[in-house]
Amino acid sequence: MPEPAEELDYIVSGPARPAPLVAARLSEDGRHRVLLLEAGPPDTNPWIHIPLGFARTYVNPKVNWKFESAPHEKLGGRTMYVPRGKTLGGTSSINGMVYMRGHPRDYDGWRQRGCTGWDWDSVLPFFRRAENQARGEDEYHGTGGPLNVSDQAETSELAEAMIAAAEQAGIPRNKDFNGARQEGAGYYQSTTGGARRWSSARAYLAPARGRRNLTIRTLCQATRLLIEEGRATGIEYASPQGRRQARARREVIVSGGAYGSPQLLLLSGLGPADHLQANGIAVLRDMPAVGANLHDHFALYMQWRCTKPITFNDFEASWPRKIGAAIRYALTRRGPMAVNGIRAGLLTRTDPRLERPDLQINLLEWSTLERSGTRVVAHDFPGFTLGPVHLSPDGRGTVRLNGPDPLAPPAITFGFLGSDYDMRAMVAGAKLARSLVRQPAFAPLVAEEIFPGPGYASEADLERFVRESGLTNHHPAGSCAVGTGSNSVVDPRLRVHGIAGLRVADASIMPAVVAGNTNAPSIMIGEKAAAMILEDAA
Repeated sequence: MPEPAEELDYIVSGPARPAPLVAARLSEDGRHRVLLLEAGPPDTNPWIHIPLGFARTYVNPKVNWKFESAPHEKLGGRTMYVPRGKTLGGTSSINGMVYMRGHPRDYDGWRQRGCTGWDWDSVLPFFRRAENQARGEDEYHGTGGPLNVSDQAETSELAEAMIAAAEQAGIPRNKDFNGARQEGAGYYQSTTGGARRWSSARAYLAPARGRRNLTIRTLCQATRLLIEEGRATGIEYASPQGRRQARARREVIVSGGAYGSPQLLLLSGLGPADHLQANGIAVLRDMPAVGANLHDHFALYMQWRCTKPITFNDFEASWPRKIGAAIRYALTRRGPMAVNGIRAGLLTRTDPRLERPDLQINLLEWSTLERSGTRVVAHDFPGFTLGPVHLSPDGRGTVRLNGPDPLAPPAITFGFLGSDYDMRAMVAGAKLARSLVRQPAFAPLVAEEIFPGPGYASEADLERFVRESGLTNHHPAGSCAVGTGSNSVVDPRLRVHGIAGLRVADASIMPAVVAGNTNAPSIMIGEKAAAMILEDAA
């Protein structure tokens, strides 16, 4: 039997990016006792905090859940590696640090689905509140917030060539993807400060750790919500000392991400009745939308040999260069270790009739011989990657249980290539990537295409390449969607339908994934969730 439960005002269950944020905001004024549960360890791994270190955390089981998807029928039965953060800050502690909000029309589309208060004008203040923008304050950006948003520490010859090539291909230069216009090519900003990663844990928990009313427990994985007479009253969790319970006088906030949040609801009897019964879970509320509507950006990785030794492959292959870079970073916070290697990219439309971008192409200043859940191995020659990403997918998948064991990983089934448009967009992205490297600004840096290579020339060949090599872009969303109907899990104030005292606050609430990286929108969701919780408490 568990020990007697401790009592608090709010319990926040991670490990998603907004969890540290929500816990910090709720504890800010000192009136409420708050417990933050994190299944992983503290964020003390040194590679977390070095921008280039995300290549190391990508395969490190100590800070990464390293999930695997179910086989995908439309992709030849392939499974996919699904990295997710397993430490304070969640995936914001292991991601590529690109700061991208999405298009304003994304949020206006949420409002049109009945999500009152989630239109662009309503969410922009929360983006600005979170932000400490290195460029200063304006109508789009804020300063003085916890989250540092910085320009790239250094430019690069490859990034300059790609941006110029995009202009030559008719895609305008864009100095701010989060400003007046999203479409264009340019340098990305990153969630870094002083050439250090600025995760949600670094941004929000670092200044909050000394608060007496905030308790942070790591290595404590939520296993079940305690629900009594239609109200969430607490949480059960596995700790190094065994099974424990905590009680919440006010609310429980689930922030486990697009995989973890639906999994915890399912384990607690909230979800599709037939699935719960098949896994031996007592049904508390039949909710078909829990774990449904899972979707993600779909990506390709196309690789070229570079004519100059200016890529991260050259850095990785040389111990003297590594040692020199480490010394330079330690002394000056400059050099290869101070950047994320994803310095530039573009957003554009696969069809000029579209009203906003549906394609992103990222420049990765390295190429890989192997990229899996086991290891990442760079080529032993200079190389780079262009990664087309489809931002508006039609395909939908599910998150389900792998049985009643609460410590088992979730069953993740992607729905990529759910429509002909999904395939057409990916093929268009591959064609555009090839067009870029042929432009006069880029061509002198290109020796040859090494993946997929000249054997994939026709439209049918490129479709085959998409099916053989397409991957998740690690931006899952939608599995606990916000809305008002039966196809949603939470209402516009993020309260779980039919269960009092229970909210979800993370990317799982997105009814449709935004057009861009999801770290910044997840932080915004956390800011807005905390504000609504405090408003309701008052």
